[in-house]
Amino acid sequence: MESVRKFLDKSTLFAVLILPVFLTHLRGIADGLISYIAICFVIYSFINKQWDWGKQNWVIIAFLWWGWILLCTIPFGLFQYNIMMIQALVLIRFIFFAAALQVWVLTDEKYRRWLSYVLIACAIYIILNMLCQLITGYNILGAPRYFDGTLTGPYHHPRAAGPLARLLLPITLSLSIYCICRLKGWRGNLVALFIILFVTLMMAFAGQRMPFILFVFGIVVSLYWLRPLRTIVLSMLICIPLILGATSFLSPKSYHHLVTLFIHQMAHFSSDNYGLIYTRAMIMGLSNPWTGLGYDAYRHFCANPIYFHGLSFWGIAIGHGDGKGAEICLPHPHNHYIEMFVNAGIPGLILFCYMVFLWWVNLVKGLTSKLLSLKDAVKNSWRVGLFAAVLVHEWPFAAGGSFGNLPLGGWFFLLLGLGLSYSWDYGNHKAALKVYNGIGS
Repeated sequence: MESVRKFLDKSTLFAVLILPVFLTHLRGIADGLISYIAICFVIYSFINKQWDWGKQNWVIIAFLWWGWILLCTIPFGLFQYNIMMIQALVLIRFIFFAAALQVWVLTDEKYRRWLSYVLIACAIYIILNMLCQLITGYNILGAPRYFDGTLTGPYHHPRAAGPLARLLLPITLSLSIYCICRLKGWRGNLVALFIILFVTLMMAFAGQRMPFILFVFGIVVSLYWLRPLRTIVLSMLICIPLILGATSFLSPKSYHHLVTLFIHQMAHFSSDNYGLIYTRAMIMGLSNPWTGLGYDAYRHFCANPIYFHGLSFWGIAIGHGDGKGAEICLPHPHNHYIEMFVNAGIPGLILFCYMVFLWWVNLVKGLTSKLLSLKDAVKNSWRVGLFAAVLVHEWPFAAGGSFGNLPLGGWFFLLLGLGLSYSWDYGNHKAALKVYNGIGS
């Protein structure tokens, strides 16, 4: 049995360390690795007869949320769309995966550090591809910019900005704090300002509106704990018009996508595709507000003509005509909270909101704004960045992909599990940590 434990320890650690590489490329393998880690965690818990991790508040709510989605999916999934039921069933792998990182695989500071190096390497790889594309018109792999001018990084489609907006938060914050503490005085502040401005400029060059906004928002939120960065980030915010101006000169198509189209969308939101998608999703959810339409409902039922109409809110007409019919039927409604309302109704939405809130609460355990040693300051800023990444990913007004879709969903749960592994140190879990004495010792 001891040999089985050691195999599970080493193989899952290896799987976690290579996961970012396959989230960057070959997401099918990444999904397999996440499933493998989740299965190994269940086996490991069974062998050790240790299920204390399941008593955590976020785990309990996560299981209730998953169970409710299953119940809401049964009427549709079993008789009409079998794939819906299968997708709802395997959604549990993300909960096990995050818990595995928290209480088992990443309880040792050394392994967290190893994973952070891999994450940094992946972020550098994506940025280098963007820089190459900005300068030469092609990335390292030979792919050109997207047709609308956005930088695609190492991909053929604009997928780089989403992961970068999450990855760069802990990386940028910890590197900036390191420079401030290490160099001291104005030199450290100047280097930190350069780092933040460079990263913000790269996010602007990416030409993706929501990732850029979420990244800046995450940086601002982090200032609650990172006092040395407050003046520097204020300077960065003042420089944002200059950054956007530089984007209009160095990458006009990125500027058009980032600024011009954004202004147009906000001015005509009700008739814009995003507004029509949200309206259609709300119509679908309101048609069955207590149980929703089952997992991934927007993908499967959006094209049903019974939803081709507007709605009225407090006497105000929202949407008109057929709402562009099936033309706006994409795989997801571009907002996790609206997605949960469509999938599982009001109870499912409430459980999802509570689960996300508990993630945030657990992630801020042990964070401080006090002056610390260099090592502790860097660690604290890295953890603040992980919290900010999870916060912006699940910010209620953020637009994004489907909740469980990879690769972005995989990046999210990887960062969530890593952040929870730090917060686990600050809870009353000493006895549990002694039991999970394989990787965590």
